[in-house]
Amino acid sequence: MLRSLYNWMLAKAAHPHAERWLFLFSFIESSFFPIPPHPLLGLMCLADPKRAVRFGVVCTIASVLGGLLGYGIGYFAYDAFGDQLLAALGLADKFPVAACYLREYGAQLIIIKGATPIPFKLVTITAGFIQMNLFTFLWASVLSRGFQFVLVGVLFRLFGAWAKQFIEKYLGLLSIAFVVLVIGGFLLVSQIGHGDKPSDQCTAAATVAAR
Repeated sequence: MLRSLYNWMLAKAAHPHAERWLFLFSFIESSFFPIPPHPLLGLMCLADPKRAVRFGVVCTIASVLGGLLGYGIGYFAYDAFGDQLLAALGLADKFPVAACYLREYGAQLIIIKGATPIPFKLVTITAGFIQMNLFTFLWASVLSRGFQFVLVGVLFRLFGAWAKQFIEKYLGLLSIAFVVLVIGGFLLVSQIGHGDKPSDQCTAAATVAAR
């Protein structure tokens, strides 16, 4: 089912209203959609490198706005259905760890998340649940999402043709690198502030969640 959903989403890259689909997927991914918009963004940038920066900005704006929805779910409706949503997405066991680190590091964790594929929906819902300062959440989300999406747009704008050839030639190696990045991202977050008392508590939460 997930593969079918993924293929359906990628098919929208050739749609006449592809940019609107990109906005929609970026928006809903920040709160409940299981597939990130990166594949769609990449295909659209490959097809039209001159508009790649625009696509990155669209992704960023939509994702931050969608993050507000995720924040609202955590703030107002976590007990009603937020916990069930995280469970359906396979993120329930990571929630205690995310809550602990967000309380301890706040904006730093959100910004660091921008350099990793850690699900943004987990961060947004958790931020709302712990009632993180909304202004802090917003500016950190803009930096985090901009790092991911606008940077992709800039790279494709500058190296569009070369990037397409490189990706087609080294797709296998890039897939391996992506997996390494995922693992490295989680390890990086788990090691922040190692040795401090709050971090020890977060490590304990991670251990309990892993059982």
